Amino acid sequence: MNTFRSIDELVKMFEREKVLLKEMFYKRKQLSFRYDYALELTEYKEERIRFLIEYGVLRESGDFLEMEDLYLKFFEEVLQINEEINVSFVQDYLNHLNDNIDYFLKENNEQRKYAYQREVRRCLKNIALATVRNVMDLKRNLDVTYKTEPNYQVKLAKLKKLDEKRRNIALLITRSEEVIDSQQPTFFRVAMDVQMRAVVSDVKLQLNDSYHNLIEIEKQIIHYLNLIAYQNRIFEKVRRLKYLRDQFLLEENTDIRRVIGEKNPVWMEPQPNYRIKLSLSNLHTSEVALELIRKVMSRRKKDARGPRNVAGAIPESYLSQAGEVMDRVNLQEVFNAFAASGTHLFRFVINYSYGKPVAEEDKLLFFCQLASQYADELDFTDHYESTSEVEYPLIYLRQNP
Repeated sequence: MNTFRSIDELVKMFEREKVLLKEMFYKRKQLSFRYDYALELTEYKEERIRFLIEYGVLRESGDFLEMEDLYLKFFEEVLQINEEINVSFVQDYLNHLNDNIDYFLKENNEQRKYAYQREVRRCLKNIALATVRNVMDLKRNLDVTYKTEPNYQVKLAKLKKLDEKRRNIALLITRSEEVIDSQQPTFFRVAMDVQMRAVVSDVKLQLNDSYHNLIEIEKQIIHYLNLIAYQNRIFEKVRRLKYLRDQFLLEENTDIRRVIGEKNPVWMEPQPNYRIKLSLSNLHTSEVALELIRKVMSRRKKDARGPRNVAGAIPESYLSQAGEVMDRVNLQEVFNAFAASGTHLFRFVINYSYGKPVAEEDKLLFFCQLASQYADELDFTDHYESTSEVEYPLIYLRQNP
C-alpha cells in the first residue's frame, strides 16, 4: 500500500475528493456505498477511486466501498461526533507524562530539560482535552442510547457499559490529579514557571468540571435504569392482562371492573373548542363584519402601547468597578489532610481547623460533599454514631490492597 509523502499531497487529495468523502462519511452507517455511485461522484474517472484504494483511504468489498477506519476516526474526532469512548488515551498520556518528568529530573543539559518540560505541558493539555471530550461523548451516547435503542436488553446492557466507562473516566481524573498534587512534588516545585503554573491551573479546572459533570451523568444513568425497570414492570403487567383476556379469565381472576368503576377520568380531559372559519365573501360585504373588525383593530392598538411604568436610572454605586472577594473552603485540601489523619471522616470534618469561623451546618455540608465527591476513595461502613442530634455513618479512607 502506498503512503502520502507530504502534507501538501494529503490536503490536495482531500480537496479533490471532498464530494466523495463527504457523501461516504454521511452514509457511514449504511455500510452499502456502491462502487458505481462512487464512480459517478468522481466524474466517472476510475483512476481516482483506484488511487484512494491504493493509498489506504478506501477499501473495496465486492461491489461496495468503505472508508478506512483511520480516516473515519479522524473525521469523527475532529468533528467531535465519535461514538467510541476511549479512556486508554488518557492512560497513555499519563504514562508519557511520568516518563518525561523522570527524564527532566535526570537531565543536566538545560536545553534538553526545557524540551522535556515543554513535553510535560503538552501532555497535561492533552489529558485535559481527552477527558473533556470523553465526558461529552459519554453524555451524548447516553442520551442517544436511551432514546433510540429499541431493544430493551440491548439498551440495558449499553447503559451499564456506559456506566462502567464513567467509572473509568472518574478513576483517570483522580489519577491525573494525584500526579499533579502528590506523586511528582519535586518536578512541580522545580519546574513551576509562569507557563507551567498557567497550564496546571487550567488542567485542574477542566478536570474538576469534568468530575462534576460525571456526577450529573451518574444521576442520569440511575434515572434511565429506573425508568427502564419501571417500563419493564408495566410491560409485564400488560402482557399478563392480555393473556388473561385471551383466556377469558380477566374478569374472573382480577377486580378490573371495580377498579375501572372507581375511575372518573372524564373531568381531566380538555374542553373541546370548535372553531368556525368566517366566510371571506361575508367579510367583504357585511357592514356588521366591518364594524367587528374595527373593534378588534382598536383593541389591538390599545394593547400595543407597551408598559406604562418605566424603571428609573441605575444608581452610580452599582456601576463601580470594585470587586468582591469570595471566601471558600478548598475541599481538595481538606480531603488531602483527611487522607493523612487516620480517623473517620465526620470527626475529622468537625474538628478540622478551617482558618475561619465555620458554622455547624456548613461542616455537615462539607461532610456530605466530601463523601459524594470522593466516594471511590472512601470506605463506607455499616456502623453509625450520633452526636448533637445528628446520626452519621463511619467513613474511612479506603486502603489500597
